[in-house]
Parts: sequence; structure tokens; C-alpha cells
Amino acid sequence: MGRITARRRVTRITVGREPVMRDDVLAVEEPLEIRVAGTALSITMRTPGHDFDLAAGFLVSEGVISRGDQLGAIRYCAGATVDGQNTYNILDVSLSPGVPKPDPSLERNFYMTSSCGLCGKASIDAVRTLSAYPVAHDHLSISPEFLVALPERLRAGQDVFEKTGGLHAAALFDGVTGELLVLREDVGRHNAVDKVIGWAVKEDRLPLRSTVLMVSGRASFELTQKASMAGIPMMAAVSAPSSLAIELASELGMTVVGFLRGDSMVVYSGEERIAAAASSEAPSRENVAAR
Repeated sequence: MGRITARRRVTRITVGREPVMRDDVLAVEEPLEIRVAGTALSITMRTPGHDFDLAAGFLVSEGVISRGDQLGAIRYCAGATVDGQNTYNILDVSLSPGVPKPDPSLERNFYMTSSCGLCGKASIDAVRTLSAYPVAHDHLSISPEFLVALPERLRAGQDVFEKTGGLHAAALFDGVTGELLVLREDVGRHNAVDKVIGWAVKEDRLPLRSTVLMVSGRASFELTQKASMAGIPMMAAVSAPSSLAIELASELGMTVVGFLRGDSMVVYSGEERIAAAASSEAPSRENVAAR
């Protein structure tokens, strides 16, 4: 589908200069309805592309499936147009025999915007889904030098962002070899992460032991939740995390790194997985906390 970007005539205004009209490239945002066995489960605003990954990752994030063999098939359904043409905005997922259908409580009361992965949840407790893959005992150990290189590697792989400046990205790195396993872009942070997890489902790679999830923007609660559901022990972000994200990460034994920029970072939880933090003396940490 050639719907990832769209062109629009715009006017660029600079103070003290004549306005200039030119073509601009925008990131496309369209709704995607996810159905399971014909029953609507959620509608999310996303950038078209890797939709099957998005649906598979979403089902892992919601605890509907935890392994690739629990996923039957995914197909596009006829669209909502008068003539019944396929809009490629409706997916129907079939689960493998014996896999329970989603609990009715998972059905979203509202659609998910591109900035919110939890809209429609009845309460904050409802999203504390129990992961099939605890991360507390993952023995991943990462050097600071490894981490500070990740933002540039993420940025280098953002092809659509390069054209539009309007997409988030999530990338999964092997914490042992340093290999970039997969990178996905989307107008929504949570969608980009679901696409990464969905790739892992289709590649039968769950749980994602000893990996690092690198995200553009901030580290929110829903991203921490999604990472935990896939067995990812470490998440790094270029911006700040939320308090609830760190509360959850601490409960789960997950490492969360924020403000990963240049040659510095802030480790909010699970600092024992960062070589430099693990080797530092306790009094030094107390001095930092007292500042």
C-alpha cells in the first residue's frame, strides 16, 4: 500500500520574507479496526503498513495470545464504503483451535488515538496484565557505550520520519550481539511497539530475552506494559518516563533508561543491568539522590 505518506500543498511563512508555496509530505493517519473471529476488539489510529504485525503485537500486549502458534490467520475485511470496496482499514484475526477468545472486558469503549494506547480501559488496574514472561531474572548486562549508540541507530533507520518528521519509531536490539533485529515506524508510539512485538510473534521469537527496546519520545506506562508482555527486560527512551511507568517497571524488575541523549542517560529502574551503575558504590548513588 502506498498510503504511508501523503502530499499536500502548503505555505511556508518566514518573518521578513515573502510566503512560499510548496509541496510537503505528511505522515498518513488512518483508523484500523481489529476484530477477533468477527467481533470488534479495538479501533486504533495508525500509519498504514505492517498492519498484521500491529494486530499480532496488540493481541500479545492485551494478553490474548503469548505465542506465535496461538495465532491462526489475519486478513483484511471488506471496507465500510457503500460499494463494499476494501479500505484495508479492517482486520479480522482468527485464533488457533483451543485458544480462548478475548475477555469481553478487553473491548475498548472508545477508539485509541495515536497518542494513547490505553483509552477505554475501565481502570488503571485493568491494564496491569500478568505477563507470561517475567523479566526480573533476565541476566542481560549492557554497557553505557552500547546504550548511547542506540538513538543514532534508531534515527538512521527512520525512513518515513526522514520524509515527514511526523512519526515515532521503536527498534529492538539484541543485547548480546548488538544486532538491530527490527525497526517499525508509526504515528503512534504504542503502535510502533506493537508492530515490533508483532514481528516477534510472526518470527516465533517470544519471549524476547536479553533484548533492548529503544523508543522515540517518552517511556510511558503502556509501553512498559507492552514490553513486559513480550518478555523484554530493558527499555530505553530519548525522553522522560512517567512515574507510573517507573512504578510498574520496578514491580516487574525491568530496566528503564530515559533521557538517552549524547553521551549521557538517566537510569530509573533496574540499574543492575547497566555495567557502570552496577559497579558504582552505594554512597555515590546516595550522593546523587541527595542533590
